Amino acid sequence: MEITYVKIDVPPETNLILGQAHFIKTVEDLYEALVSSVPGIKFGIAFCEASMERLVRSEGNDEELIKAARDNALAIGCGHSFLVFMRNAFPINVLGAVRSVQEVCNIFCATANPVEVIIARTGQGGGILGVVDGMGPAGIETGRDVEKRKAFLRTIGYKR
Repeated sequence: MEITYVKIDVPPETNLILGQAHFIKTVEDLYEALVSSVPGIKFGIAFCEASMERLVRSEGNDEELIKAARDNALAIGCGHSFLVFMRNAFPINVLGAVRSVQEVCNIFCATANPVEVIIARTGQGGGILGVVDGMGPAGIETGRDVEKRKAFLRTIGYKR
């Protein structure tokens, strides 16, 4: 077994969701979940089949994000994994809908941070062991940091 990692190449100003599902119709069901969650969302989805043709299946409503999702999913190369790139929405806006898709088994991360995917490769294929989401802590939050966090949440409309 070889343990390796793949750095996801995220398009600018894009959030992502990396997960695991189990059926060929995952891309269609994720498409419906996303498009019905947030008006004006732009997204691309890619899903790696683990049997039959073992193709990277893709859907979406933004060609740049579809291509980016497809290219990154192929680079990750782990069966039954899926990758969503989105704009005009945050993961918090769509995660409930994504989790409710019957094929979805696991969500590894939902973020706008840089992501590295830790992968185990065997003679059979690859499996996602986990992710490195963003950078490690730089310190402890101060009172000023609390004020900045709360102001930011109000600026983006998540708190009053």
